[in-house]
Amino acid sequence: MILDGTQPESIAAAARAVRSGALLGLPTETVYGLAADASSDAAVAQIFAAKGRPSDHPLIVHVADASGIGHFASEVPAFAQALVQAFWPGPLTLILPRRPGVATAATGGQDSVGLRCPAHPVAHALLAACAAPGGGSDLGGPPVWGVAAPSANRFGRVSPTTAQHVADELGEDLLVLDGGPCPVGIESTIVDCTRGTPVLLRPGAITRAQITRACGIAPLSKEDLPEHTPRASGTLEAHYAPNAKVRLMDAKALQTGLDLLGADAANMAIYARAALRTRSSKLVMRRMPDDATATAQQLFAVLRGFDDEGVKLIWIETPPATPEWEGVRDRLQRAAAA
Repeated sequence: MILDGTQPESIAAAARAVRSGALLGLPTETVYGLAADASSDAAVAQIFAAKGRPSDHPLIVHVADASGIGHFASEVPAFAQALVQAFWPGPLTLILPRRPGVATAATGGQDSVGLRCPAHPVAHALLAACAAPGGGSDLGGPPVWGVAAPSANRFGRVSPTTAQHVADELGEDLLVLDGGPCPVGIESTIVDCTRGTPVLLRPGAITRAQITRACGIAPLSKEDLPEHTPRASGTLEAHYAPNAKVRLMDAKALQTGLDLLGADAANMAIYARAALRTRSSKLVMRRMPDDATATAQQLFAVLRGFDDEGVKLIWIETPPATPEWEGVRDRLQRAAAA
């Protein structure tokens, strides 16, 4: 069931559901999440079951504001505090030392926890309602200080960026708050803050340069400090994959391939910035924006659209090797590895 997330009665109904231990489709500025009470192992188990996700693959916990950090994390290094001040609310997840006995299932049993404060107004309203004091029938149970909310899709598949994507993926019976299309479109940047220096585990809309400016320390890559790297959402080699096979190619290779296939090219889609020629009328072609932000915003919707067209193969022009494209490159490389 999809509810208008801008309406107070929808927020109240969704908060009651979460506080009662149910699942919820939740819009954020990045992608739609499948939310449940992060402190309830039983509620979190429903997320893993609905997604078909391994229970040791940790979930990100979403909080209403920075005051929620203390409910889940035992320590916040100074550089992490600087990142919170610079980017929260926003598309940044911080991996911090976890308080003992808190959100054990949501963190896959690790001694660290990923925390994020989303900027989407519907997400913020829901999180605030969940954390409101009191209980009883009106609020549906005790306060919920944070919700675990991985992307609301089957494990390893394309993330949803509209409420209808969630319903199509997980069924019409799931309660979903509709907050419109996600304005960022790819998942949050993840920075590990548990090893004395920032380590970038997953690129996103917030770039390495922005992180450096905010905290005064250039983030390492996980390859620079591989020891004791915590498991984190969306960092498996193969992820974010449509049903069709994805292949990344430069513009020259794309044109060469189209020329070789000629008028016989069929059952495939092309997503590219370059102006390509084809003699086939059976291709599904979509132009990739020249701007990384615009591409990120539409990327998952485009991949889902290609699946809806029934194509078996998707050829995508490799994004530029520049910092602003790092998040898009990461998602496409993982999609192609599936």
